[in-house]
Amino acid sequence: MAAKRSLEYLRKMSIIDLDEVMQGELSAYPQPWKQSNFEDCLANKLYSCWVFEEEKEIIAHVVLSVAVSEAHLLNLCIYPQIQGKGWGRKLLNEAEWIAKQHQAKACFLEVRASNMKGINLYQSAGYNEIGLRKNYYPANKGREDAIVMAKDLF
Repeated sequence: MAAKRSLEYLRKMSIIDLDEVMQGELSAYPQPWKQSNFEDCLANKLYSCWVFEEEKEIIAHVVLSVAVSEAHLLNLCIYPQIQGKGWGRKLLNEAEWIAKQHQAKACFLEVRASNMKGINLYQSAGYNEIGLRKNYYPANKGREDAIVMAKDLF
């Protein structure tokens, strides 16, 4: 049985989207990705970059890599104007669907230890904590740990 698509307005990200993507990234995160991160991902076929549009405005984006039957969710960003409305779960479901289309059997991610909304989302979607990366993320004062999580996709 084919997986049900949850988002109707998801499309591949392109280089011309980067101004809008960067606006969303900067508004959503205190330590956002740099534009060069997105450019590198778009240039490498091992990365899958997507945007979610509503009325021709980008309101979320997701980046994942898939190799050797494993997906790694690198960036899932819901822009502030739609946060708290269930789009994070929908975009996560879509990212998992994309990973499955690339034959991924499991999905891995890191989440800031302080990001309780993210941790709760991932746990409720079936992700389990499998490790801790000390001082992984830049923070306002130094570095912050990342919780490593994983989920079997099949």
